[in-house]
Amino acid sequence: MTDENGNSGDWNSGDYNSGYFNSGDKNLGNWNSGDYNSGDNNSGDWNSGDYNSGDENLGDFNSGGKNSGDNNSGYYNSGDNNSGDWNSGDYNSGDENLGDFNSGDLNSGDFNSGDFNINQPKFRLFNKDTEYTKSEFLKKYDYPLFYFNVKLTKWIFESDMTTTEKEEHPEYKTAHGYLKTYSYKEAWRISFDKICDKVAAEKTVNLPNFDYDIFEEITGITKAMLNKKRELNPVKNHDINLDDLSKESLINIIKKLSQ
Repeated sequence: MTDENGNSGDWNSGDYNSGYFNSGDKNLGNWNSGDYNSGDNNSGDWNSGDYNSGDENLGDFNSGGKNSGDNNSGYYNSGDNNSGDWNSGDYNSGDENLGDFNSGDLNSGDFNSGDFNINQPKFRLFNKDTEYTKSEFLKKYDYPLFYFNVKLTKWIFESDMTTTEKEEHPEYKTAHGYLKTYSYKEAWRISFDKICDKVAAEKTVNLPNFDYDIFEEITGITKAMLNKKRELNPVKNHDINLDDLSKESLINIIKKLSQ
């Protein structure tokens, strides 16, 4: 049974929806402000995935379009976390890569900045060659976890939205939130603040050829920020002669240790 707007679902302000709570039109899914979505919580159109602000995505959390992978700001990606286009690999800023972490194009290998490569070059760090390929480097060094939590998109639920965000994204009323997009440096800073600890900061500055200025230019993370994470206030060990302590002092120490 349909209403006067052709909706078979309920609570739709749009038309011809079989899902629920849609302000867009012809949605099979729910809470969509876009049109023709079979997924949920989309502000874009023709998405079968969820939480997309782009169009025609099979995957989730895409601000770009026509992605079957997730978390892409580019287009036509079957892999994940790509800012480039037509990648079947992951974390590529270039286009049409089968491999991963390429800034160049048309690579089946990994970590290439050029085109049409099938092997790995000597790995460059901070504008200088190292003695390793990237695979060899990763056997000797491991990147901190915060390098891999740099997310360019995040679904913001309605309950967490600010007044300004609600004004700028009125589609939240239908989708119960919106897909927030971060700049590259913003995403790095969020991951750094949330995850980076002393050990991770030490691993970073001990990378071969490490250069504070280059690291800041790419990530926005400054020397002062890294060094603050590296600071440690060690607990000083003092030799204590128990015979020199009063009974009251001993009781206070025991109480503090038991808390």
